[in-house]
Parts: sequence; structure tokens; C-alpha cells
Amino acid sequence: MANSFDLTVLLRDNIRNLTPYSSARNEFKGEASVLLDANENAYGSPLDSNYNRYPDPLQQQLKVKLSGIKGVPPRNIFLGNGSDEAIDILYRAFCRPGVDNVILVPPTYGMYEVSANINDIATKKVNLTADFQLNLEGIAEAIDAHTRIIFLCSPNNPTGNSLHREDVETILANFNGLVVIDEAYINYSRQKTFIQELTEYSNLVVLQTLSKAWGLAGLRLGMAFASEEIIEIFNKIKPPYNINQATQELALKALENVDKVNGWIRETVSERDKLSAGLSALEFVLHVYPSDANFILAKTANPRPIYDYLVERSVIVRDRSKVELCEGCLRITVGTPDENKLLMDALGEFAFAR
Repeated sequence: MANSFDLTVLLRDNIRNLTPYSSARNEFKGEASVLLDANENAYGSPLDSNYNRYPDPLQQQLKVKLSGIKGVPPRNIFLGNGSDEAIDILYRAFCRPGVDNVILVPPTYGMYEVSANINDIATKKVNLTADFQLNLEGIAEAIDAHTRIIFLCSPNNPTGNSLHREDVETILANFNGLVVIDEAYINYSRQKTFIQELTEYSNLVVLQTLSKAWGLAGLRLGMAFASEEIIEIFNKIKPPYNINQATQELALKALENVDKVNGWIRETVSERDKLSAGLSALEFVLHVYPSDANFILAKTANPRPIYDYLVERSVIVRDRSKVELCEGCLRITVGTPDENKLLMDALGEFAFAR
């Protein structure tokens, strides 16, 4: 692998030549007392709010707020309807259907493959090693002239571990396509984010979300951090008003609560350690994998009876036993102390009933 990254070569011709839709809010951005340019309902909204007006298409106020928290200029931030929108745009911008391919490293987040299939993009899979780390030699062998993107998830879902930073840096320095690092769970990790490396690696795209640590899964607000040139491509392709007004307002309000969120993170990490210890003490749990996320992957000899027993007691975990390299595994989200106690009590009852 040798990095000779050139964004203009990577970009699809139809996207390079695309004239993006220009909305009314793109063409006029100032203040005015009479707005008759966007065919909105001039009488207002039944909700007694400003929802009769289209939202800021580029979410500038929200990006400025995020910039102060993340330490990244607003011009390097894209906001999407969940991280899934950013993933889909990456395929549509840089991968030619039926021609190009991407590299995935299973087990990993399933939407990379689903979105590839939707966009008719081939996937090359290079499994993680037995300890869920990157197989650098295998990745190097899989790369060909049509490989456009390598997707990496760190901390990884469903395994919970962070990828070795030096391995990720090796790929960034030597691959001439895009390297996408999905950091949905970074707030719970011992490792620092890669967003501070954007100036060093022009082929880097970092995905984050407000769904996890920020507790805003219902708002569907994802973030992509990249060079200004890449962000401009995202904005060229996205629907004109992809983030609705209510989401922008609620996210701004939530971002005022950094201290509260940091408290939740500390408690989650503490509960994660307690839960890991408790699971490890159970006879039927063969191994608890180290986690940098807000969930734990636990290996058992026969996960289905455990899963079914918990369902009967209204405790729902995720059976990941059919996922590659996760045979026999249950993925358990770290809950509140009370929820974790209910889980452990139910598992104790299962052990006694065996």
C-alpha cells in the first residue's frame, strides 16, 4: 500500500458534474420581515412555533455549538439523519455501482454492508483477528485498483473493543482511498478520537453520533468530520433540508448539558466494569471481552436458552451468536444500576434453574 490520495480522482464523474439543488434558504440567508420565497404556509403552524418555515439547510448554529465541544471548525462538520445518511452519501459520492468495491472488517456494524448492497457496491471482507484487531496483511492483499473506501469501527460494534491506533494510522498513511472511522462509542473509550488528525490525513472521515452518550437516539442526528473539500461534497449530495427544525432546536438545547452527559459517561463506565466482573463470575459465561463501549460482549456455551429466559423476565439483550467470530455471544447494553441488578438477578436465577 502506498498513499497517493487524490480526491478528484476518487470522486464519481456524475457527482463532480452535479449542479446541486438550490433551496430558497440557500439563496437568501439574511433577516427579513416578509418571506415569500419558499412557498411556506404564511399563517404559521398549529404547533405555535416557527415550524411553518424551512430549517437552516446547513445547520450553522448547531455546527458552531458542536465546533466548540469537538474542537473542529464548522466547515469540517457534516450533520446527517443519523450516521447512516453519511454512510450512504459516501457510497453515492465515491463508489461507482457495479465497478468499485469497499473493504469491511467483520464482525462490524451491519449498515456498511447493507448500504453497499443498496448502492450495488461490492464488498471485500477481511475478518478481524481472534482478538478482534485488524489483519493488516489481509487488508493490503484485498486492496485493488477499484477499492475506494475502508470502513473501520472503533470502538467496534458488536465486539466493544478499540482498534489499535497504530494499525489504523498505518492504513491511513498507506491507502489512497478514503478511510472511514466510525466512532459512535468514542465517549466511553480509553482512546482519543481521530478527529484531531483531520489536518494530517486528507483521506480521513470520522463518524460520530448523538445517539449514544448524548442520549438522543430518537432525534437521529449523526456527524461526519472530514476535510473541507469532502464536507462540500456531502453538502452537494444531501437533501436540501435533511435535518429538521425540531431536531436542530432540541440538539442545541441538549448540547448545553455537557456536565450531565459526562456524569452519565462516568457512571456507565463504572457500571460496565461492575457488570463485566459479575458476568465473569457466572459459571455458564465462558468469556467476557474487554469493552471500550457502553455494552459488553459475553461468550457462552449456548446463548439461546439464556436469551429466552431473560425475555420471559422482560430483560432484552442481543443474541449475536450468528455473527462471524461471535459464536455463542450475547451483547449486553450497560443499563442503569437498577437495570443491571435486574439483569444479574435474572442470570443468577437461570444458573440456579439449570
